[in-house]
Amino acid sequence: MNRPYTENWMMKRIRTARIVVLAVLFSLGLVTNANAERQPISAIYIPLADHYAGIVAYEKYRQQMTHADFTLKRMKSWGLLRAYFLSGKPDVAFVISPMAMEMFKKSPTFRWVSLMHRDGNALAINDIINDRVGVASRREQRKPDDSVAKALTYFRTQTGRPTEVAVPHLQSTHTVVLYNYLKAHGLSLALGRGRNEDVVAVPIAPPKSPIYLRKKSSRKKPAAFEQSLPWADVVETGHFGHVAWYSKDVLPWDKGHVECIAIAQDRTIDAKEEALREVIHYIHKAGDDIERARREGGEAMQRIAAMIRRHIPEHNEAAIIQSLRPDLNVINYHTLNNDPAGLKQIMDLAVEGGIISAPISINDFSDPRFGTSPQ
Repeated sequence: MNRPYTENWMMKRIRTARIVVLAVLFSLGLVTNANAERQPISAIYIPLADHYAGIVAYEKYRQQMTHADFTLKRMKSWGLLRAYFLSGKPDVAFVISPMAMEMFKKSPTFRWVSLMHRDGNALAINDIINDRVGVASRREQRKPDDSVAKALTYFRTQTGRPTEVAVPHLQSTHTVVLYNYLKAHGLSLALGRGRNEDVVAVPIAPPKSPIYLRKKSSRKKPAAFEQSLPWADVVETGHFGHVAWYSKDVLPWDKGHVECIAIAQDRTIDAKEEALREVIHYIHKAGDDIERARREGGEAMQRIAAMIRRHIPEHNEAAIIQSLRPDLNVINYHTLNNDPAGLKQIMDLAVEGGIISAPISINDFSDPRFGTSPQ
């Protein structure tokens, strides 16, 4: 009859003993209250090779962080990412640089705190275009020569319409790369719609770009997309498209052109500076880890691919490894401190091509305090 009372009494004694033990350990410095002191740093991203360093930082280092409780949230499109960040809820966004500059013009409530990578996008073409291009069998030989431009000119003449090229967003570095390539070969680019230009850029969310290419091919229409890696490699490893060239050869820049950047809310910078600094530190460290793994290959690269696929399962291992081939070096995670001159290269071309409406003050936009030592 007294058993319930005895069990309750014993449980209370056990809980009391645990509390006493923890109190003693805490007083001796053998345990800490680190979890209670960590400040939340929430980051939002798109499923791209551009953001692999953020994923690897989360997978490898979030438990080691003492100031930051780091979380990631995947977004379906650049438009949704932009709207969600401007709502003020996330602390950090990994975002394409022209879009970030256009956002800053309208709502200067955040600052640029890091690069996420350098280089990293490519033009993929379907078989209909490739029948006229004939890409080289070895990817390192695929350069932005005039072969794609000639094919686009041919289809413009034959159909009387511009060829569609999908980009992740009209205000993207990808659109800047496409514009610069076409300009170099005397061709014109329309944004969103147009009938008199040689090419029209249409926005397609990155995960949907392979489906877009398949649909166009099934209708016997020439089509291409300029997207971040590894989507171009996804269509080539899937045998329904071809990588024509890589952005690093269209926009050459010391250490690689600026692409996706990390932006942080002003409120986060003011109230969570140490936590934010820790997250950026580990993103840069994760970038070094990716670079080391791609050099070593084998199991090291497979471990990185496995981390990525936990967040982006539609990136098959073959496409991830192909995108990170060290001999191609078409995306890199070196030197991720802010690069104002590199951003100006993107900004000037974006303004010239009508991709963003006007230049910004890069000095006002950039907060260099979160840089790490040279990598």
